[in-house]
Amino acid sequence: MFIQTEATPNPATLKFLPGKEVLLDGTADFRDADAAREASPLAGRLFDIPGVTGVFFGYDFVTVTKDGPDWQHLKPAILGAIMEHFMSGAPVMAVGGQAATDKADQSGEFFGEEDTEIVATIKELLDTRVRPAVAQDGGDITFRGYENGTVFLHMKGACAGCPSSTATLKHGIQNLLRHFVPEVQQVEQIS
Repeated sequence: MFIQTEATPNPATLKFLPGKEVLLDGTADFRDADAAREASPLAGRLFDIPGVTGVFFGYDFVTVTKDGPDWQHLKPAILGAIMEHFMSGAPVMAVGGQAATDKADQSGEFFGEEDTEIVATIKELLDTRVRPAVAQDGGDITFRGYENGTVFLHMKGACAGCPSSTATLKHGIQNLLRHFVPEVQQVEQIS
């Protein structure tokens, strides 16, 4: 098994491409070791490596966020953990783990009933134009809410804590949404 790695715009995050599907549907973002161990055998294994502070799964990639040691020391352990996991044939997510992350993604959305059409357009633009580009960088952006002309988005994976995330939000996504949805005045990040 050959696992490719790619740098991301976030220097604390590295993207790993195992050459296989990681998650068939959706994404999963783990920032807590205990929650990771409960929902995913692979995420739990990665959190066992000292210095790993975040794990994110996309369709065909895993991004790992670190603190402390440089990638030169962490990368071999991460590659080994990913390879061992896929070679073992164990599932990426525990039974019910994917459903729990999907439910968490959709919970807490807020917008007025009168804004349903605007929100549908915003979500379509995010799904077709923004999320594919962000996934190439090892992350994801999900809709959280819309209120008084402000779109609230949640950044995950390599995007969470990335130094260039503010520029991505303000200059990229905000300009795109303003162009197609005149009601949008600004975009804000929400946790």
